[in-house]
Amino acid sequence: MPVKLPIKDFLPLTHTLPLVDVRSPAEYAKAHIPGAVNIPLFDNEERKQVGIRYKQGGKENAVLLGLEYVGPKMAGFVKQAKKLVKKDKKIMVHCWRGGMRSGSIAWLFETAGLKPMVLDGGYKAYRRYIREQFSRPAKIIVLGGYTGSGKTAILKELEKLGQQFLDIEGIAHHKGSVFGPLGQHPQPSNEQFENNLANAWLKFDFSKPIWIEDESRQLGTCGIPDPLFVQMRNATVIKVVIPKAERVKRLVKEYGNFEKQLLAEQIEKIRERLGGQFANEALEALNNNELAKVAGLTLRYYDKAYEFGISKRNPESIIKVERKKDNPDETARELLRFS
Repeated sequence: MPVKLPIKDFLPLTHTLPLVDVRSPAEYAKAHIPGAVNIPLFDNEERKQVGIRYKQGGKENAVLLGLEYVGPKMAGFVKQAKKLVKKDKKIMVHCWRGGMRSGSIAWLFETAGLKPMVLDGGYKAYRRYIREQFSRPAKIIVLGGYTGSGKTAILKELEKLGQQFLDIEGIAHHKGSVFGPLGQHPQPSNEQFENNLANAWLKFDFSKPIWIEDESRQLGTCGIPDPLFVQMRNATVIKVVIPKAERVKRLVKEYGNFEKQLLAEQIEKIRERLGGQFANEALEALNNNELAKVAGLTLRYYDKAYEFGISKRNPESIIKVERKKDNPDETARELLRFS
């Protein structure tokens, strides 16, 4: 009989053993456990038809239809699985609830000489488990600062120095602002974002600090899970203060190479918050290639927005660190000594 494991025992093994998701391609595409390989028992249409048969004719009729679909594909399933396994022949398997789909393919794999382990409760149990993990108490240090302060660059330098960094923006493929999606890969579904975030979160040593950039709850279409966001809002904030001129230079460097039309579209999205006069000035400056002026004008809105956000925090939790230059390496070393 294939071994059935609870999620807390199953998940750590997926870091070293092949993991097979036997759900349909549509279920897998929506969201999956990071690292899982999709070997679907049914394709999207087959899954739909089996579901209809179950509702109209009961379980036995649905199983018979399922066998008709699966029978011709069994050898192919085994061949795909054998390409994934190592000498120990161990392989992890899951479906949606840990029921017939994963049980059936685990039986097939075992019959073919493999050593399958099935996730008890399936993907549903995984989702419940990872969301609970975001409530796990952590020694979070939030790095704050105005837009253009190079916070992500500083955090990546801290990571090079051995610190733990949860790169929320990197996982969301979004930098947080209206300009955030520029130059990024397409965003994952919110569910996949949570899965990927948990994959990084669970690898941390919770006895040591975890650095996180100060973020609003929503980054494009991806939302930070509530339990983690609450911890971030209650954490100590180190606010890096860098002169506006330095921040403008960074923004020009990061966004100046994008097409004018693309930048103009993003400016239009914040027209109301920026104010019509300043939005028009920014668009005119963009048209004249005065990129520093564009950055300076948009910072009028973003600086106010940041001040509003940080004003909601406990003032005693905010530590200000002033730097004269935009030098992420030196700032990271200073923060490390400071923290």
